[in-house]
Amino acid sequence: MSQALILAPFSHERLEELRAAGLAVTHENWLETGVLHHPEELGKRLAKEATRHVIIEADFIFEETMDLAPDLRLIGVCRNALNHVAVEEATERGILVVNTPGRNAVAVAELTLGLMLDVSRRIARAGNWVQDRHWQDPAAGYRNFRGSEIYGKTVGMIGLGAIARLVAERLHGFGATIIAADPFVNPEAASQLGVSLLPQEGVLRQSDYVLLHVPANEQTYGMIDAEALGTMKPTAFLINVSAGGVVDEAALAKVLQERKIAGAALDVFEGHPVPESSSLLDLENTILTPHIGGATIETIERQSAMIVEDILRVEADQAPARIVNPESWERRRR
Repeated sequence: MSQALILAPFSHERLEELRAAGLAVTHENWLETGVLHHPEELGKRLAKEATRHVIIEADFIFEETMDLAPDLRLIGVCRNALNHVAVEEATERGILVVNTPGRNAVAVAELTLGLMLDVSRRIARAGNWVQDRHWQDPAAGYRNFRGSEIYGKTVGMIGLGAIARLVAERLHGFGATIIAADPFVNPEAASQLGVSLLPQEGVLRQSDYVLLHVPANEQTYGMIDAEALGTMKPTAFLINVSAGGVVDEAALAKVLQERKIAGAALDVFEGHPVPESSSLLDLENTILTPHIGGATIETIERQSAMIVEDILRVEADQAPARIVNPESWERRRR
């Protein structure tokens, strides 16, 4: 009987599907247990339990983990990014690595729209104001919380990947003009989405909302710095749901304090949680959410379905659908 250890949030129905297929499944959701395993200790456990499939979301699997786990055949990552796994080392050992691309794309796209509405209409602050018993004057809401509309505005996206494309589809219904900067997308593909491509500086200068949809890497780290922020309109809003390191948070706090841009909404930060010393915590023109971009029931269902499909394919001696190191499959087949 194949052993599967699942350390990520997972659908109950999908767990039962694995068990019905004859696998012995242990499910320990790290969000519920609060446990993240040391890579070497995880390797020892995988060896002791003769684990064939291990599924992670926040744990790390490095070379030392694999050295200790001779039965390991598949590592499933409930993420698109692969920085939690030493993929090259897995390939050398013939260990399959699969991920879950797009599992949270809809969730992040919808949160982006929610943050746009909240930062421009101050919905959460207005609701708190009412619940805190401050609404005594019937007209005070009009004076204190008058906002701006998305309709007729220019929305600029830095990055036009899967999430940004879903955002673009939804923004057309708001009557916005959409522009984007992405060196990897050709103008024809952008045009089919109703998006005009511009250089990044042009997007920053022209946009009423600047949405960041870029991966975290050396090229994007710190790309929205003081100079970039200085090119934005004083009436513009910045929305970041991509990666914390993309934005220079000190520079952002400064332009927000000085009202050089209208506001910002952030779901990702350089520190998780945001340190108490951060100036962003004290700003009224800022919305901060605790990295909840992918936190939906549907995200868990999607990642569970993807992982289960690939585990069952491997059990049936078929290549996984979302394999990221196909060389490992070929090595296993020799």
